Amino acid sequence: MRTMIGKGVTKAIAIVVAIVTLLLGIGIGYFIAPYMAPVTPAAPTAGLSGEVPIGVLLPLSGPLATLGEPNRPALLIAAEEINSLLAKSGANWRLKLYIEDTETKPEVALEKLMSLHAKGVKIVIGPMGSGEVLKIKEYADSNKILIISQSSTSPMLAIKGDYIYRFVPNDLYQGPIGPKFANKLGVTHMFIVYLANPWGDGLAEVSEKTAKELGIAVAGKFRIAEAATDYSAEVSSLAAEVNKLVEQGIPPEKIMVHIITYGEATTFMLSARDYDILWKVKWFGSDGTAYEGTLIEETKTAEFSSSVRFVSPIFSPTKTPRYQEVLNKIVAQLGRTPPPYAYNAYDALWVVALCLLATNKYDADAVISVMPNILKTYYGASGYIMIDEAGDRIAADYELAEIVAKDGKYEWATTGMYYGATGEILWR
Repeated sequence: MRTMIGKGVTKAIAIVVAIVTLLLGIGIGYFIAPYMAPVTPAAPTAGLSGEVPIGVLLPLSGPLATLGEPNRPALLIAAEEINSLLAKSGANWRLKLYIEDTETKPEVALEKLMSLHAKGVKIVIGPMGSGEVLKIKEYADSNKILIISQSSTSPMLAIKGDYIYRFVPNDLYQGPIGPKFANKLGVTHMFIVYLANPWGDGLAEVSEKTAKELGIAVAGKFRIAEAATDYSAEVSSLAAEVNKLVEQGIPPEKIMVHIITYGEATTFMLSARDYDILWKVKWFGSDGTAYEGTLIEETKTAEFSSSVRFVSPIFSPTKTPRYQEVLNKIVAQLGRTPPPYAYNAYDALWVVALCLLATNKYDADAVISVMPNILKTYYGASGYIMIDEAGDRIAADYELAEIVAKDGKYEWATTGMYYGATGEILWR
């Protein structure tokens, strides 16, 4: 038995070394050799073989569909690369993705997770929305299912020791950007419009706190329902409150509307454009509105957003050589530039694969145990990934995107950056 285990370990290490050699040889940029020394692969009796199932929960429909759709090709590209390298290295296992649509609905996300678990899935990429992650958290923790979300940012999910990991900074980092942007523009009064869900509540709380610290008065808060077909009543109330401030002598240019929604921003702005006063105030969004496709597909909202310079922040991946390669491949398939979270998803699958190689086990606890060491030397499409004790990515930089008119059409463009380390905002 001792001899058999020794041979199994030797073979596992040989496969890992072959993978390292291949990775370095093709210049992908993953420098993983340093973490191999302390890792002892499992014996072949507990090793990997055949198809290793990885669940994927994406909002391919619903309010987050624009952000969700590009994640599918990003993950398929990663899976193809990983399986190609496994084949070349002589490994006798391959990743198999099981992609499910959550419809941006927490209850559907839970149903799909339970279905995946019944198929033997123990590792899942996604879901993307914080409401979805919160809904599945208890089930994932109870059944030891590793969840790696590429875009969930609610601070209430920053919990140490659970099975939820997030390859994106939580909103304790994003929340201050809106008020700091407002302060830079000389804004004195802010209205916060936010979704009635864990993400909206959490981001609105951080934004309000920062605004008050900067001396900006939060003149009103509007908590709106998800995926509603009409927000005319809420917009009417907002316009009335803005007009009251103007009547009190506050210039419109010193008033900002901070809107924290997903695709609901399109419906909201279709009503907002009917009020002259709302064309005169400042507007600021969130990562839920950044690169939102419906805002530019609908001419009326594209015109409104461009006119008021509706700026939305979103986590910015480091522009690595691998980033450009993945970008080119996704654009070739989708015909458009993917939002930043697609690169986080791509990296999440690569990190999982490297953890599986290191442990030779399909087990959430085993993957979690080596992930910190893997991440120390991993450099992927989104750059380095450093996580805190809660398993959340540590702050980085944020793109500032807005809708601009170009050649008679409207498109999203990155026009500025927010640097997390210094809190500085710079415009291109």
